[in-house]
Amino acid sequence: MKLLHIDSAITGDGSVSRQVTADIVKRLVESNGSIEVTHRDLAANPLGHFTLADLPGPAGTTPVLDEFLASDVIVIGAPMYNFTVPSQLKSWIDRILVAGKTFSYSETGPVGLVGDKRVIIAIARGGFYGADTPSAANEHLQTYLTGVFGFIGIKPEFIVAEGVMVGPEHREAALAGAGQTILALAA
Repeated sequence: MKLLHIDSAITGDGSVSRQVTADIVKRLVESNGSIEVTHRDLAANPLGHFTLADLPGPAGTTPVLDEFLASDVIVIGAPMYNFTVPSQLKSWIDRILVAGKTFSYSETGPVGLVGDKRVIIAIARGGFYGADTPSAANEHLQTYLTGVFGFIGIKPEFIVAEGVMVGPEHREAALAGAGQTILALAA
């Protein structure tokens, strides 16, 4: 089994999403020792803005797309930056949504082609953006990622740590809650 571990936070060791993704990967590896892990750090090694040159060539693949397609499980760290995904993560997403590879169009609409993959997304939000909060209308991270992965046939699993910038006690509580969810993850 192949696991692709994606981190996109620019804050390095201080990142909550990086801590949560590391804990998720550790849990999955402990549950299944045969997992082969590949780590892609989009902040340390950014892909750059998506351009025409990044479109798949005649073979229909690129290294980023090949890496995604070869993976059974994808663990993604997605901190909320200005109400949505970091631009580093958006550049990666632009490279995996490829017509004929991860989705196709039919007479009845788009069809996802990679529904056999498991995607676990660690979301870190500085404030509170849940459905029952005053800032819910500004939450464009989880909703965007649900739509993106749904488009290619995947129903992602989310582990959310929010309120991490409200204060140290909120950060600790968010990490503890994420940790409990991680313990319940099935391999």
